[in-house]
Order: sequence, then structure tokens, then C-alpha cells
Amino acid sequence: MTAKISYDDVEVGTELPAQTFGVTRATLVQYAGASGDFNPIHWNEKFAKEVGLPDVIAHGMFTMAEAVRVVTDWTGDPGAVVEYGVRFTKPVVVPNDDQGATIEVSGKVAAKLDDNTVRVDLVAMSAGQKVLGMSRAVVRLA
Repeated sequence: MTAKISYDDVEVGTELPAQTFGVTRATLVQYAGASGDFNPIHWNEKFAKEVGLPDVIAHGMFTMAEAVRVVTDWTGDPGAVVEYGVRFTKPVVVPNDDQGATIEVSGKVAAKLDDNTVRVDLVAMSAGQKVLGMSRAVVRLA
């Protein structure tokens, strides 16, 4: 695959299409199985509350992965992401209902770098709170 976005067509300030991702308790169980992270804070409400959390919370790495989908969907090539990092600022609380939680993600080109790369800054929100800080991806464009 190759990124479908051309470096020459992108400017600082270019906004990526925002996306909203749903998260339910079932999603967390599926992610736990795939990742091997069966920490009970991600599926056991009683345990999560006993350790001081408001409820079951989404895995940090799951939240991080959902956020970078805005970048990979924009480029059309997951391999175009050459660097990615975040700080976990708030948990994504996932209630035990049919709706679960949502993660709203937006992104903007913050810098044009060398070698056809750009830095994309992401903002990830859930329940009105920023859940990832310093969320940045370096992406190689066509």
C-alpha cells in the first residue's frame, strides 16, 4: 500500500475527517481476548469501583488504536504511520448498557517535516473530556 494523500497537497492546518467510535462492554471483552489484557478493571464493574474507578474503563491501548484510525483512514495506508505516541489523560468509562461510550477523534496537520512526512496532532474526547494528551503521529505521504 501507499498513502493516497500527496505531501504537496497538504498544508499545515489541514483537517482530517473526524470520526466517532463506539465502545461497549462486549467490545472490551473482544479486545481483551485479542490483546491478552484481562485486567478486571476492563470488564468487572465491582472490581473497577473497588480500586477507585467510576466504572469499567476501556483499555488505554484500545483507545490509542481507535484514535490513530483517523490517520490511517485518511492516508489509506496503515504502514504510512512511522511514529505515534500519546499520553493517557482520562479513562474512557464504559457503562453497562446498550449504548456504551463513544470516543470522538479529530486531527489536524501540525507540521510539514522532511522526507514527505507530516506531523498530525489528534484530539480524542469521551464524555466531554480529553482522554489522550500529546497524541501525535508522524505520517509518510505520497
